[in-house]
Formats: sequence, C-alpha cells, structure tokens
Amino acid sequence: MREKMGKKRSRERTLNPHPFLAEHPTAVSKNRTKPPKRHQQQEQMISTSLSDKILKEAFKQQKEIVDEENEEQNPAILNLSAVQLPLHDEEEDIDDFAGFSETQSQFNDYEDQINEEDENLLEAFLSKDAGPQRTLGDVVAARIKEQDATVSSVRPMPKLDNNVIEHYKTMGKLLSTYTTGKLPKGFKHIPAMACWEEILYLTEPEKWSPCAVYQATRIFASNMNRKKAEKFYKFVLLPRVREDIRKHKRLHFELYQTLKKALYKPAAFNKGILFPLFKSGNCNLREAVILGSVIQKMSIPPAHSSVALLRLAEMDYCGTTSYIIKIFIDKKYALPYRVLDALVGHFMRFLEDSRVMPVIWHQTLLAFIQRYKHELRKEDKENLNTLMQQQRHYLVTPEILRELNNSRNRGEKEDENMLCSPVSVINKTIEEDRFDIPEVPMEEDD
Repeated sequence: MREKMGKKRSRERTLNPHPFLAEHPTAVSKNRTKPPKRHQQQEQMISTSLSDKILKEAFKQQKEIVDEENEEQNPAILNLSAVQLPLHDEEEDIDDFAGFSETQSQFNDYEDQINEEDENLLEAFLSKDAGPQRTLGDVVAARIKEQDATVSSVRPMPKLDNNVIEHYKTMGKLLSTYTTGKLPKGFKHIPAMACWEEILYLTEPEKWSPCAVYQATRIFASNMNRKKAEKFYKFVLLPRVREDIRKHKRLHFELYQTLKKALYKPAAFNKGILFPLFKSGNCNLREAVILGSVIQKMSIPPAHSSVALLRLAEMDYCGTTSYIIKIFIDKKYALPYRVLDALVGHFMRFLEDSRVMPVIWHQTLLAFIQRYKHELRKEDKENLNTLMQQQRHYLVTPEILRELNNSRNRGEKEDENMLCSPVSVINKTIEEDRFDIPEVPMEEDD
C-alpha cells in the first residue's frame, strides 16, 4: 500500500500558480552546447580545385600586365587583339574610391547663393581679352598639324590603324548615349596607353553623355598619374563643365558629382581645373559658386589648400577670386606664414584701385582677419588700416577695424583672456622653412 502511495506521489507535478512574466529572466542551462566561433575553428586546407582556379587567375592577370607593358613600349604599333575587345566587360568596374563618403543630394543647393545683381557687378572685373577655352581636340589637332603640314581638315585623324580608329569611333557613339551599365572594355585600357590623348580624341569627349563623363573621370582619376589626370581635367572635364553651365545656367547633377570625384586627386584638380579657370580671367559668379560648393563639401589636404590659396592670391583679380578664397578660409586651415603674407599682399593691391569693390571682397577680408588676426605682423595691420580708409563698406569695414585693433601681433605672447589660435600653436612648434609648400609651377598649355 505504501509503495502504491509513493508511486502516486512521485507522479504528481507541482504547478506554478503565478503566470509567466516576460520581464523575469528564464533560467538557461549552462551545459548547453554552442557552435564554435569563427576564430576558434581549425584552419582547413584549400581544396585542389580552388587552388587551380587561383593559379589560373594569377597567370591571367600576369599576362594582362605583360601585354600592357608591351603596349607602352611600342605605342606606334597598336596590337589589334588588345584593341578589338567586346563593347561590354564581363567583370564589374573596379572603383578605387569605394568607401569614401560623399554628400549626395538630389538637388544642387548652390543656386540659392547666386544673386543677379552681384553677378552683374562682378562682370566688371572679368577680363575682356580672354580667349576661348582649349579642349583636347584643339591640343591633338595642333599636334597633328605640327607633324604633317599638309593636314587641313576640320577634325584631322591621328595616324593609327584603320581598325583602331573605327573601333573607338564606334565606342564614342555608344558613350554619347550612355546612361547606366558597364562601359566598353576597350575604354578601360585608354589610361595605360602612351597615345591615350589621340585614342580619347577619337571618341569625341565633347559629345559624351553626363553619365559617361562621370564614369570616365572615375576610371581615369584612379588609374592615371597626376600629370595625365591633370590634362584630362584641363582639356576634357573643365570645358565640358563650363559649357554645360553656359547653356543651362546650372550644372547637371552627374557633372556635379564628377567634380567631387575629381577632387580625389587634389593636385591634379588644382592644376587642371581651379588654376586654369581663374587664370582665364572670365570665371563668372555662377561658375565660382558651383565650384565653391564642391570645395566646401569635400575634404582637401592642408598642403594642397595652402598651395591653392597661394596661387589664387598671386593671380590677377577677376572678381570671383574672392569667393573661392573665402571658401578656403572658412575651412579653417592652419596656414603657414608664407601664405598669410601672400593674402595680405593680395588685399593691399587694391589700395590705389578706384573701382568700387564688391561685397564679397569685403566679406573675404573680414573672414581672413577674423581667422588669422593673431598671426599678422604689426606693419601688416597698419597697412590694412590704411586700406580700410580707401576701400570702405558701411557694415563690414567697422567690424574689420574692430578685429584688427583688438588682436595681438605675430610672435607676441597671448594674454590670459585671449584664446590660443591653432595657427599659433602650429607655427610655434614647426619652423616656417620645415612646413614646406610644394612648388606648383604654372605650366604653359601643351
């Protein structure tokens, strides 16, 4: 009887009278088996089939490198097998700029900064003797005519194989209607060719679609050296951007993104786009605002920004130069003394100028004084005070004088109530001759 009662009691279950609540954690068994983590797994040997695939791909890439080196050594004799390639590549495009964050916007926000009155006022400072913008076609045509004096056609053809010429002419027609998708494979070989200018000339870059211009800039900027990229920017990208702004009074979104992509090579961007645009003397306000919007959004190394400010300060003034100088000043770089002295000299050139300076000129001077007032010499401040007596603005000039008169001079010890400028910290710890500005000579057009 007792055995039956014991069995009956053992079968009875104890029920929890309280309902299950989600906030109370449940007990989990510590003995539960877990799969090992990736770093805890033992290394496995590569299979024979996978190893063969890797070796085949390595030999294939090595063969392509040898073929490209042979093309560079023999540019006059183009291998037809290397040129006659299918119009579409089976592989995805390789973008060396992947992972770099950009400011993507559906609409361009620079249009709100353009005032018609300011645009008309700045036109008085533009050079009237500036010639037309040179393009890649002009450069190649002049080179062909120098080699052959009998050439007199409107668009002379370079001396290449007829099949090569026909292939890249067909490619140019495709690029004129390109919107999306893979680019022709032969187009990707152009940066590695010694005669890349002549080959690119056959595709007629002035007729490319905006999407094709963006893709071409992406490929060339990542595969060309600085000098080649500079030529592409100067003779292909810059004329196309200026022509689009002239026709539509705004810049196509793809071309706007192209300018941002071009800034990944800042030295080529300065010498291929920024300097030629303002050296021409006819950069209008709309062009300056669009270019300034790109510079403002993108990150530029301090050394290249210092070079840009130095060259802009030494150029002939065209009105819109002040706008770009202000963009660089507002980025708040710690500039060397050489650049600061050049900017002071830039403003002092207008001491005897009888023209009424635009408002942007006064605003640029105010931004310069506010940022670098503690790094100016005493004689520079005296000269700027004299300048303010000749060039005045009823709202901006009093603020400039207040900033000048309430600042210490270069080399003086700061007061306890004054904040330490980051420029003074850098110039105290780094000697001026050690903070080397790379020389960027203004090369003549080819």
